Amino acid sequence: MRLINQKKIFINTGLTAFAAILFLSQAHAGAQVESVLSASVRASLQRAVADRAAPKLAFASQQEAQFWLSEMSERLKNRMPDQRERMDFLSTVHYEALRAGLDPQLVLSLIEVESNFNKYAVSRAGARGYMQVMPFWVNNIGKREHNLFHLRINLRYGCTILRYYLDMEKGDLYRALGRYNGSLGQEEYPNLIRSAWHRHWTAPVLTRTKLSQLPTG
Repeated sequence: MRLINQKKIFINTGLTAFAAILFLSQAHAGAQVESVLSASVRASLQRAVADRAAPKLAFASQQEAQFWLSEMSERLKNRMPDQRERMDFLSTVHYEALRAGLDPQLVLSLIEVESNFNKYAVSRAGARGYMQVMPFWVNNIGKREHNLFHLRINLRYGCTILRYYLDMEKGDLYRALGRYNGSLGQEEYPNLIRSAWHRHWTAPVLTRTKLSQLPTG
């Protein structure tokens, strides 16, 4: 599993808090650039978005899974009030992120910036859903019936695309995020992701004390 080192990528940001809020108030995806894919890359991406088993949380124990879900649910509840919807969303994010070799907290940060957790967000460029996926990806690597407003499908595509850009940029997350947003080489978007990551979605630390407080049944 190729998890990303979040310390690797960002330069200092000069954005003000007001500017960050302005960016977060709307579907933010720019225009992922449609490019010609080689046959091998297309086949690889098609396999990556193909349906597989139902999501499972990849933790060492059920208690660790419960802790992560509880922590992230508390952070998300103001944006997603329904608990059942929230837990399904977080479980799917965690599964799809790890499946693509991504940090789940990075994916949550990207979703915050891209759509502010609006399942039906549509950008001016036509990007759709939580991770603001451009429809041309369905034509290129998916199936006609794939609905980009569907939770799992949207996350599957978004995580697959970000993984593809990371591989293209040899692990450089700054440049990969620029490609994802259609703003390669510009600072604003990667710095917005970093800001959301550090303010809201840093990974919770499961201490022995916290572990002992979790129910065992």
